[in-house]
Amino acid sequence: MPDLLLELFSEEIPARMQAKAADDLRRMVTDKLVAEGLVYEGAKAFATPRRLALTVHGIPTRQPDLKEERRGPRVGGPGPAIQGFLKATGLTSISEAKIQSDKKGDFYIALIEKPGRPAIDVIAEMLPVIIRTFPWPKSMRWGARSAKSGSLTWVRPLHAITATFGLETEEPDVVKFAVEGIEAGQTTYGHRFMAPGPISVRRFEDYEAKLLDAKVVVDPERRKDAILTDAKQLAFAQGYELVEDQVLLDEVSGLVEWPVVLMGSFDNEFLSIPDEVIRATIRNNQKCFVVRDPKTGKLANKFILTANIEASDDGKTIIGGNERVIRARLSDAKFFYETDLKTKLESRLPKFEQIVFHEKLGTQAERIKRIERLAAEIASLVGADVEKTKRAAHLAKADLLTEVVGEFPELQGLMGKYYALAQGEDASVAAASEEHWKPQGPTDRAPTDPVSVAVALADKLDTLVGFWAIDGKPTGSKDPYALRRAALGVIRLIVENTLRLPILNTAKSALLGLPAKADAEALPNDLLAFFADRLKVQLRDQGARHDLVDAVFSLGGQDDLLLVVRRVEALGKFLDSDDGKNLLAGTKRASNILAIEEKRDKRTFDGAPDAALYKLDEEKALAKAIAEAKSEASAAVAKEDFAAAMSAMAKLRPAVDAFFDKVKVNDDDPKVRENRLKLLNEIRAATRAVADFSRIEG
Repeated sequence: MPDLLLELFSEEIPARMQAKAADDLRRMVTDKLVAEGLVYEGAKAFATPRRLALTVHGIPTRQPDLKEERRGPRVGGPGPAIQGFLKATGLTSISEAKIQSDKKGDFYIALIEKPGRPAIDVIAEMLPVIIRTFPWPKSMRWGARSAKSGSLTWVRPLHAITATFGLETEEPDVVKFAVEGIEAGQTTYGHRFMAPGPISVRRFEDYEAKLLDAKVVVDPERRKDAILTDAKQLAFAQGYELVEDQVLLDEVSGLVEWPVVLMGSFDNEFLSIPDEVIRATIRNNQKCFVVRDPKTGKLANKFILTANIEASDDGKTIIGGNERVIRARLSDAKFFYETDLKTKLESRLPKFEQIVFHEKLGTQAERIKRIERLAAEIASLVGADVEKTKRAAHLAKADLLTEVVGEFPELQGLMGKYYALAQGEDASVAAASEEHWKPQGPTDRAPTDPVSVAVALADKLDTLVGFWAIDGKPTGSKDPYALRRAALGVIRLIVENTLRLPILNTAKSALLGLPAKADAEALPNDLLAFFADRLKVQLRDQGARHDLVDAVFSLGGQDDLLLVVRRVEALGKFLDSDDGKNLLAGTKRASNILAIEEKRDKRTFDGAPDAALYKLDEEKALAKAIAEAKSEASAAVAKEDFAAAMSAMAKLRPAVDAFFDKVKVNDDDPKVRENRLKLLNEIRAATRAVADFSRIEG
């Protein structure tokens, strides 16, 4: 079957937009093909700084023929209805319609046969629409404006469109269409400087090969591999080790069509700056990689750049230009760093009184005071030194006002640690400046130092409680204050450090000092429900079942997240066993019977059963098993031995099975029936010692 080759050749496309643009082009073209009945075999899109390309293979040569029966008005119906039917179906006379009978009478039926169009015609019709409606995040209007369509909105001016369609064994046809005066053809262009001439292409295989000869690597993954491999080899040859940076690699690969890796250097004096500042300076300003000395682990005074040309002087001019810019930028960074060291962190804090954190939550200075107080309370719960924790919370945000962080916001916290150490602060106090921001994502490390943990928890809980108090909680996909991330951070800090932190009481304490007033009972409980949702996400990512979290939280008062996780783990293991599966089935059966009978009687069957009304041995055995299991499970839960609690519940299984096998619940004697329903309710009550089994799926 034929293949489609499409290339949109333009001025430079911003690197940050290329990957999504390639994916959008693939999605838009293939979705439209399928909608038109042209089911393809495969598709792949590519991007370089000056082109978007797409290949779709295995497209049928034409659309399938369409046959459709359309029902019309009743035979003998009104004339206008019949005329409308004829117009809608394309029939010239009602005699061309068939008549179909059913229970309601006789109706006209039109058989519409629509032959499929050649695929190349469908493609020629859809591509201009896709190009004109392409969803660039930012675009410019260009080209001659017309009254009909206006000028084209595109990320950068288009120069050429390549579009061919045909079988691999034949000469492909050009897909005939034009956009803003640019006619589609089979001509593209090579590298802007090294091979700028026109290139005639037929299909993707020779398109890719000819562009490679013209110094253009079409596949971005291939460019990334080339840059990374060459950079590692160049660093190794000089006795260094490349500091890998995937985000920078993605960006650099979008800046070049023919990557050429070169190494430059900077003055040794700049190595007195922290490594992270050097890296941020070189990365942000010149999009270059840094290297380290493998013997010391410290950065070397070298950098690696990626050029887009094979220069005649082996890149000396390019290297020299980058060295001049980097020298100037590192001079600025060194000045900022040395200036920052002259001012103590606490001397910067008064400025926070003039900086508003949020109009409803006060200034940054007020927020720091809240974090200090809350961190001191949490310190005793996590084994942290209270005075060190208060000092750490006092200084943690101070580096936000430094020159280096102003220039490189991504270094917030880290610079605070460096400045704190430089002014003689305790190592734990200094570390908290960096670590209280953590963890910032699933791959980020959670701090373990007790002082850092206390400050991090206080910071995140103050944020959560504050925005809950002003009704700034996340809605749908919107989370402008990153509260979901803050909640997941709290969960990880607690679970990974095995901390016993009562969320409800801590949230109530965090409410104190807030300028915004909130319900001290409703807010913590609402926030706890939010933590339950986040915990479900966390455990689901680890392979646990979300319904087990619901089963534990629904018991009420479960605000010790560490114990919730332990309960969920024990419950999951129990339900994977035969005893667990069968007990769950029996419990659900009891709950279903109770629900039906409670609805019918319009009452509940609470209260202890009357042992005198037991008629059968199975009733007595179940009652005894429930009493023993409830006692053992409650004692095990009190000791936080949830595995033992599950084992106690497992002892219910044979008695429950025997009860349902031998006992008729709805006995003819009303008193016996009520007593047996109360016994079923005891099963439900007993299992609630470990979880609400009614919330468990399956």
